[in-house]
Amino acid sequence: MKQIIALGGGGFSMEPDNPLLDAYILKQSGKPVPSICFVPTASGDSDQYTNRFYHFFEKMPCQPSHLSLFKPPARGIEGFIMEKDIIYVGGGCTKNLVALWKEWGLDALLKKAWNQGIILAGISAGSLCWFEEGVTDSFGDEKLDPLKCLGFLKGSNCPHYDGELNRRPSYHRLMSENKIKAGIAADDGAAIHYIDQDILRIVSSRPDARAYRVYIDGEVKEEVLEAEFLG
Repeated sequence: MKQIIALGGGGFSMEPDNPLLDAYILKQSGKPVPSICFVPTASGDSDQYTNRFYHFFEKMPCQPSHLSLFKPPARGIEGFIMEKDIIYVGGGCTKNLVALWKEWGLDALLKKAWNQGIILAGISAGSLCWFEEGVTDSFGDEKLDPLKCLGFLKGSNCPHYDGELNRRPSYHRLMSENKIKAGIAADDGAAIHYIDQDILRIVSSRPDARAYRVYIDGEVKEEVLEAEFLG
């Protein structure tokens, strides 16, 4: 069973006092103490970000680790990845994430891991990277642009849909200009759980967080996808 859990926002990096989404991710492994590996590539392997991951997950029933491409494990990346139950990708610059992963061959390794049943999860850049395309601020200004991503999941993705003022209008504009495919947007606090290419469920750490199917039907339209509040 191939699983991806895409967070529009939330988790330990945005809601350190709200464990609902991250506890949900751990539970999907079906193991009492799953191994979870944080991949902070999009943040430039930020030590501060990685430390926040450990600070949170060391209190949870799991075995936390991380993968740095600047200080890779001596025994090789493939063996390190394939022994994990969950790969959790952090936010940051998606363009750099995609470029570095392809240079290291990590994109192919993660697809192999996914095909073998290792759960892929992530927030922001770590959400949209799994789709064919995403809406990103990777280019260094306030303007949001489309970006070709890994294509594990079909269509496009837009995180932080309610959390950043320019996300929704930018996604609509790009779609109306035929610059990005139809896809799925998620509010901060909402997570979309995929089995293969199908949405199993949408869960949230906030009562009002939702996801949206966004598409063109003469004009840009939204279909609200209600989320199951985990609290």
